[in-house]
Amino acid sequence: MDFLATATIAAEQENWSLLNQCLQHLRQSKSVVASNQQQILNWAFEILTWGDFQDRWDVAKIFPSIGKPAIGPLINILQDEEADEELRWFAARILGEFHDSAVILVLVDLLKTSESEELTAMATTALANQGKTAIAALTDLLKPEEWRLLAVRGLAHIRTKETITPLLSVVNDSQVLVRAIAIEALGSFHDPLILPVLLVALKDVAATVRKEAVIALGVRSDLKNQVNLVQVLKPLLWDFNLDVCQQTAIALGRLGTDEAAAALFSLWESPVTPVPLQLQAIRALSWVETPLAIAYLKQVFFQDFVASSQQLNSQLLIWQEVITVLGQVQAVNLITLATQVLIELLNSGHPAINFAEIRQKLANSLGLLADPQGIDSLQSLLSDSDEVVRLHAIAALKKFPYEIGIKL
Repeated sequence: MDFLATATIAAEQENWSLLNQCLQHLRQSKSVVASNQQQILNWAFEILTWGDFQDRWDVAKIFPSIGKPAIGPLINILQDEEADEELRWFAARILGEFHDSAVILVLVDLLKTSESEELTAMATTALANQGKTAIAALTDLLKPEEWRLLAVRGLAHIRTKETITPLLSVVNDSQVLVRAIAIEALGSFHDPLILPVLLVALKDVAATVRKEAVIALGVRSDLKNQVNLVQVLKPLLWDFNLDVCQQTAIALGRLGTDEAAAALFSLWESPVTPVPLQLQAIRALSWVETPLAIAYLKQVFFQDFVASSQQLNSQLLIWQEVITVLGQVQAVNLITLATQVLIELLNSGHPAINFAEIRQKLANSLGLLADPQGIDSLQSLLSDSDEVVRLHAIAALKKFPYEIGIKL
């Protein structure tokens, strides 16, 4: 197929989709001579100028392979305030693929002058794509307050150690979002200067900042010997902001210690803890994966049953969550223990067992654990009064090796 001839016809007919396909082939063809390069560039700009969003998206992939000749025209589009905003957005996006000082300058200038949120957001992303070469320009932008948020977003995208110093410079900024973005980005580095900043951020007046600090510390199990993270994080289980409480529960679950499990259980059993947070505490307890955590989950299930219809739905959710997370235990040394707890729940005569959905969950979890000691309990569910429970029991038994399971 003569892609050059076809491209010429497609351009004349303004068939941008076909022209895009031809350009993709031409860029990969070794037979295209240098004299055709300018024509390919011209066609690419035609598609970029007149095509719809999808056409522009597709042709954007071609420009990086064209190289430096594309930079000047793209900068002209970006600087043309009369041009279509979507076209300028694509120009900024494409320029982000070119590592060139001229590109950095024009993107920084756009951040300073544009009133369009979409354009400035793309310019920030494009600058971040420049990597280390853009850090100096973004650092300079931290100084004027009106550009600080955009600059910190750009620095947060780069994620190299060279951004630590400029990010540390704004952790006490008056803008909440600036502080939150800086803390989130700093949390990905293991630098001794960052820990004190994260600890201070836990007491920030803004919930979004506290939440980012909690998230950052929750993945720093390497700090266990340096600071008691459970004691540091525990007070935030009772934060007045529910998001902060939930993230703290998640963080403690990731730390995976009995001390963390005890803190999570105390959160669950508090009468003032709302149900969504209780459910998160149950999930986090399961991540701890220690015998004590399993014991706490068992205690949660055997809570005092309140027959109030108002509370019944909440209790059903809690019972189901406990059974679900017990079935998700992965630590080899705990699978037997989790199975034993599930069997005990099934045989306990607890009011929860009267609900078919609870028995279904038990069957599912026993099947997921696939511990041989669960087979007898699953076989007993084959004669359950509820057909759906029986089907779940059959499906669970099929998860066992054929030689130790039931032949179905």
